[in-house]
Parts: sequence; structure tokens; C-alpha cells
Amino acid sequence: MTLTTLQLSHPKGTVCYREVGEGEPLVLVHGVGMQDASWEPQIEHFAKTHRVIAVNMPGHGGSSALPQGSQLEDYVAWLHATISALGFEQVNLAGHSMGALISGGYAATYPERVKRVALLNGVYRRSPEARSAVEARAKEIAEGNINIDGPLSRWFSESTADQQAKEKVGNWLREVDPVGYAVTYNAFAHGDATYADKWEEIRCPALLLTGDGDPNSTKEMAVDMAKAAQDGMVCIIEGHRHMVNLTAPEQVNAAMASWLKQPIRTNG
Repeated sequence: MTLTTLQLSHPKGTVCYREVGEGEPLVLVHGVGMQDASWEPQIEHFAKTHRVIAVNMPGHGGSSALPQGSQLEDYVAWLHATISALGFEQVNLAGHSMGALISGGYAATYPERVKRVALLNGVYRRSPEARSAVEARAKEIAEGNINIDGPLSRWFSESTADQQAKEKVGNWLREVDPVGYAVTYNAFAHGDATYADKWEEIRCPALLLTGDGDPNSTKEMAVDMAKAAQDGMVCIIEGHRHMVNLTAPEQVNAAMASWLKQPIRTNG
């Protein structure tokens, strides 16, 4: 797979992405501090049946950063510009963490463009305590205090599978552009309720998946989103945390494969 650069309309700059396979498009959007390679197990698996496009979100993996102060709506607009520039009328859309927030917002804003949507380790209506903690982290990152040990300790257990993935994820966090990371993390910190009231309007098949040990993208959040959606299905992966698509790829791929077989409901 080679990295492709696509020019978007001003002021969104360029987006870098990887594409492989043929069939219905499956667009993958990673989380804050990650890159397209964080979807490696899913890219390899679904390229056998789908046209897989793993995009690098703004300020990550070579994609242009959005301006300071950009919020979740701006990232949804960026995704719309990306999907339109790729020439897709409709896509299957899956996002992880911040990518899940973007994907859910996109399904709510552009329902006619989404066949199915999957949110992996997404957040939804954080508690006041959780919101305060994530906003404090966003402020520290904006001030240049990027501490990767914190997320790594939250995202991974001491299991062998987790430790193998932890090394890769740590390297990606070290490589990320600090400015793009700060802008995106700030949007992530303030975006959990932006589209929360729109979930009951989402008609397409929606997969809500997380690990039962994820302290921030909790199983309760996944269940609540699945209940709110008109065609929601929930999947809780036991014994795993935030980077579940890397630490439990077989289970995640199986859940996504089932989701991709769900009959399409008009989402408009």
C-alpha cells in the first residue's frame, strides 16, 4: 500500500490516505495521535471484500492540520470534503476514538452519504468528572506538555497482546505533529455531546463497540448509543481496553464483518 495525497478545497489543505482492495468503500478514521497504520489488522482483513480507504485525520500522518480552535464540526466538514474529493456517493464508515466522534457526527449531518456507521471506542456524554479530566489534558497538550505515558497506561493492560501493541502505539504518539495533535485533542475533549442529541435520527446500521476495560470509552456509553440509534448493535470485547482493534483484531473484525452484512436502511 502506498500513501496517496489528495488536495482538498481551501483551507483544508491536503489529506493523506492509504487505499487497497475492491468493492463497496469502507472508510476508516483513526483516533488522536494515531495514523492510518493503526488500522492495519482491519485493512488487511477487509481488503479481501471491500475497497478500504484509511485516511489520516488533520495534523496526522502527513495530512494538513486544521486551524487553531477547530472543533468537532470542523472535522466533520473535513471528512465530508475528503469523501467528496474521493468521488464517493455513499460509504461504509468506521472510526476509532476521535475518529468515532467524527464518524458519528458525519452520519448525523450527511445521512444520505452513509450506508453503515461503526464507532469503536467512542465517547458519548461524558460524566462531569471525565469531562473535567479530558479538558485538563487538552489544556496541558496545548501548552506543549505532551505526556504519552498517561494514555499508554490507560489504553493498555499488562497482557502480552497489549504490550506488543503498546510499542507500536507509543512510536506513533512520538511521531505525531504536536500542533496538529493539540488542535485535534482539544476538539476531542469538547466533542462528546456535540452530536449526542442526533443519535435517535441515525437510521443506518450502527455498530457500537468498545472494550469492557476502557475507562473513558465505556461500555455504558456504547450501550446508550446503541439504544438511541434506530438500528444499533452493541459489541463489548471482554478483557480489552482502548486500542481494542489492535489487541483483539479477530473479535473486532468479526463484529465489523457482521455489521457490514446488515441490510441497508435508508439513512436520509
